[in-house]
Amino acid sequence: MLVAWKYRPRNTFIQRLDPRTRLIFLFCVIFGVSIPEIWDYRIVLPLFLVSLTLYLMARIAWKDVKRVWTYILILVVFIVGLNALLSARGGPSSVTNIVSPVIFTVPLKIPFTQLGWDIPVTVSKIWFSFNQMFRMLTMTLLAIPIPYTIDPNIYGTAFRQMGASDKVSFTMDLAFRFLPTFARDFSITMDAQRARGYELESMEGGIFSRIRRLAPLIIPVVMQSTVTGEEVIDAMDLRAFGTNRRTWLKDLKYAPRDYLILGLGIFIFVGCCVLRWGFGVGGYFVPDFFTNLFL
Repeated sequence: MLVAWKYRPRNTFIQRLDPRTRLIFLFCVIFGVSIPEIWDYRIVLPLFLVSLTLYLMARIAWKDVKRVWTYILILVVFIVGLNALLSARGGPSSVTNIVSPVIFTVPLKIPFTQLGWDIPVTVSKIWFSFNQMFRMLTMTLLAIPIPYTIDPNIYGTAFRQMGASDKVSFTMDLAFRFLPTFARDFSITMDAQRARGYELESMEGGIFSRIRRLAPLIIPVVMQSTVTGEEVIDAMDLRAFGTNRRTWLKDLKYAPRDYLILGLGIFIFVGCCVLRWGFGVGGYFVPDFFTNLFL
């Protein structure tokens, strides 16, 4: 049986929005902030503040998203931010071409050899790292509330009324439900193995030894996921899914507040395009106030 995220009704402005509005707004912000030439903090920071405001308006309890935020912050800070800090990859060439003070160097050595090199960390790289993290967080703040504040029964309806086909809409509906279903099966399997005396907390040894000891968890979870998938396929076949155009139980309607948010999303996307390609604004540079902090 497929389950959903920890959704529950909340009487908030965000939850009263049409789900199509929130998805379209998310796409507008993602496409706007992801324009390769947009690196100006005067554009990125206001978009981050808009996303943060909408996230806080969703009023999601911290206990519901604490684990999600832990994984995301590890990804953003230690992978995205650290990669940008050391290599400056994923950004414009001006990050490394700008003459910028070197704050410190990070020595990297190849184990058991004398080979290695020193990586300079400059003010420009530090500022670029901040830019990358804020860009990622801007998109994350809008994406996290979606599974917690949108009724899982209308995922498929939302995508269908956005113009997607029945197959695509149903695929997206199942995709939103698969991950929490997988997490539930994994949790049940862990509890079952603990009840049989299997010690999961005291795993020792190398990485291959740990992977081998996880087999009593991985195999049952994969088998259960396979069985669940087959049950869904059988249920769809019994209902002749795909043989004809299907109808959807719910019918979504836009309200005035939806047009307001849609207008804001379109304004953000078009504004980013016009600023960058129309006026040449948005290129990467290090502001003087940030450079002065290290002088």
